[in-house]
Amino acid sequence: MKLVEDASLYRNPIIDADVPDPDAIRVGDRFYLVASSFHRAPGLPIFASDDLVNWTRISYALERNEPLAWFALPRHGGGVWAPSIRHHDGTFFVVYPDPDQGIFVVTAEDPAGPWSPPRLLLAGLGLIDPCPLWDEDGRTYLVHGWARSRSGRKNVLTVVPVDERLTETRGVAVDVIDGDRLDGFTTLEGPKFYQRDGAYWIFAPAGGVATGWQTVFRADDPYGPYEHRIVLAQGDTPVNGPHQGAWVDDGDGGDWFLHFQDRGVYGRVLHLQPMAWGEDGWPVMGQAVAGGPAQPVLQHPSPRGTGQGIRTLARSDDFAGGAPSASWQWEADPDPDAVVRRGHDAWRSDALTLRGSADGGNVRTFPRVLSQPLPGQPSASRVDVELVSARPGDRAGIAVLGHAYVWAGVRIGEAGAEAVVAVRGREDQEEHVHLRVPVSAATATVMLDVDADARVRVALMADGARIDIDPQFQAIEGHWVGAAVSLFAAGRHGAGDALARFRGFGITMGDG
Repeated sequence: MKLVEDASLYRNPIIDADVPDPDAIRVGDRFYLVASSFHRAPGLPIFASDDLVNWTRISYALERNEPLAWFALPRHGGGVWAPSIRHHDGTFFVVYPDPDQGIFVVTAEDPAGPWSPPRLLLAGLGLIDPCPLWDEDGRTYLVHGWARSRSGRKNVLTVVPVDERLTETRGVAVDVIDGDRLDGFTTLEGPKFYQRDGAYWIFAPAGGVATGWQTVFRADDPYGPYEHRIVLAQGDTPVNGPHQGAWVDDGDGGDWFLHFQDRGVYGRVLHLQPMAWGEDGWPVMGQAVAGGPAQPVLQHPSPRGTGQGIRTLARSDDFAGGAPSASWQWEADPDPDAVVRRGHDAWRSDALTLRGSADGGNVRTFPRVLSQPLPGQPSASRVDVELVSARPGDRAGIAVLGHAYVWAGVRIGEAGAEAVVAVRGREDQEEHVHLRVPVSAATATVMLDVDADARVRVALMADGARIDIDPQFQAIEGHWVGAAVSLFAAGRHGAGDALARFRGFGITMGDG
């Protein structure tokens, strides 16, 4: 399918960056979306849109993961899994799972916040992907899936009655759909619960994150029995999956389906599909809306005729007031001492001054790391790095961070300051230094260029000279997340905090 440049069309993915496990609703004329955040904090990013195509992050519904002592270090693969967002009786609800604890609820009167502290609704290991439903008879239910890694079971969807404010359960949980009883079904998960024309509907993917399809289940009773139909699959498109998402009506008579596609190193990117209800009462999606196969569209007329803007999440930051913008998330729970605040001798109004992590040799283990999702298209990042502290072993820089990483910046060696580029592969036990050059002062401008295949090249400006290096590094994804562009500082264990200053972070994207 040839992509046409037309301002009335949008192009998928509408966000070509990591927006894991999306769910969305319409309230009035606006749309709101929530996504997974896993170990990162603040968590549960909330996005708003006027047209379903262009999305702006307006808040985070979770200040930090709990318990605090556990999430003080990066817990890759833990934390917030697939959430849902709903609006009921004037309140916004986000229901999310921590697979090691249970299902939690946060609420707000305004999606821009403030959001309530999380409260535990349902305790248990391996309870995932929850979604509530307030039905037409005034009853409230919650559907959820299961993670075999914690519970020993998967491929099952369960419904449990709960109270209207989502504070407690009100009855026995019932397994309503067993994927093992359906031909070819594996890894049934990510359910979203709806009611339409009196029938109960569960939209859920199956077959695996990168290889599966979207299924719709229908029943006359919330506990079933459910019949089903596969409504969206990859077909002959490049959109593998397509995985879990949300049915949204646009308020103008149209229906849409938001879902993610697993792009590996670039994360779970967000797609928008046209949707319609067929004469037989079942939904059709993607190209099937126009009579084609039930597979994704790559482009389509915009729901409200608006043009398409930036399709990534990473943003430049001048660190105004000495603080990071809301585009950044920490790799562990926020440490109140990590950012140097006004009144400290090292504070600058035009720079971010970080206190570093204790350096165990692996950037993936550092809690005081700020990250933004790697764009799903070629990108170039640039930042000025300065080590304010000058103890041997102190270091600071910018990284492309996943299961493996490359970092570039400055370090204090035994002989003094040096510019460094180093790589740590997924199976490596230590970093491999590709460049170590003495410099007169521990300051440098670092540039990272990432091409369409996620291959990273590095350039450093120090002492008035430019050094270009290809460290032979191709970025890879993290644990359930795409790779990130990250800032960090670190110093030797027991030596006190390393202090590093970052100025003028800039990121530009290629033609996506």
